[in-house]
Amino acid sequence: MNATIKLEKKHFPVLLKELVSIVSPLYGGTFIDCTFGQGGYSKKILENKNNSVIAIDRDKDVNPTAEVLKKKFGKRFSFINSTFKEINQIEVINKNIKAIIFDLGYSTNQILDYSKGLSFNSKGKLNMRMGLNKFSAHEAVNKLDEQHLRNIFKYFGDEKNANLIARKIIYERKKNFINTEDLVKIIDSSYKKKYTKSHKSTKVFQALRIFVNQEISQIINGLINSFKILPIGGYLIVVTFHSLEDKIVKFFFKNYSEVSKISRYLPDSQHKKKLFKLFNKKPIIPSDNELKINPPSRSAKLRYAMKINDEENFENFLKKFQTLIDIENLYLKI
Repeated sequence: MNATIKLEKKHFPVLLKELVSIVSPLYGGTFIDCTFGQGGYSKKILENKNNSVIAIDRDKDVNPTAEVLKKKFGKRFSFINSTFKEINQIEVINKNIKAIIFDLGYSTNQILDYSKGLSFNSKGKLNMRMGLNKFSAHEAVNKLDEQHLRNIFKYFGDEKNANLIARKIIYERKKNFINTEDLVKIIDSSYKKKYTKSHKSTKVFQALRIFVNQEISQIINGLINSFKILPIGGYLIVVTFHSLEDKIVKFFFKNYSEVSKISRYLPDSQHKKKLFKLFNKKPIIPSDNELKINPPSRSAKLRYAMKINDEENFENFLKKFQTLIDIENLYLKI
């Protein structure tokens, strides 16, 4: 079956009811959908005639979906083909921003579009570019040295066989360029056990997707820059799909929703102030009913907070994840 036919599979926006329940009291303002995709969140928000949506997506393939919404909702909907880390550069005519929403997962259409090469079921030359990229997975796998590949697989994929897989890639690419099928075979041969809980290639492909699309710096800068344009009282909502991105979002909300007293003898002005009001310490996860309808939602976690302070100092946030940012910057060596 070819990719075109597979693309007909329906995409379900994850945790839609839960998201609507969070923003419903805020009806009557501007919402920024930072990961437009198939437009599930945007469509739902636009059902109320008092709402407007600014949608962002780096993938130009979502343009047809955006055009449909433009025709239907007119000036209440606008679309920008950009990466969301640059959210603070968009022009918002109506400053009444009620919420900024991130859904960090890939849509069904994107996964099943084998030309993008996001899936280990893809064929041929490695790709994984989602749009506005500096390089592809082909360049990363075939040009970076063993240590750099190992770090990508280890830190971005938590791959236990990172060392062996990286070593085998270096050996095999001396014969010819590594393509998608070659990479899957290398990963498979690096496992002693015949069966694993998930597909053996899952973690390495996740790691490469993160690296190629610079997802760590995208998330970190996206959160920081969202804070800059979000007014006090506005909500920041993030849906994550794997432990690494959830770790970043969890730290961001938790770290800036608690008062850090360096010393009780210091004046209050030298204490870190709360930037957010956090409503739930634990993330919101899909209901049993949603899991039945949409099994891929099983790893989704929704975290949200309300901005309560304009003062900003994100030095410790950047410092916390500097190692990951440095690994992403390996693209400079390609």
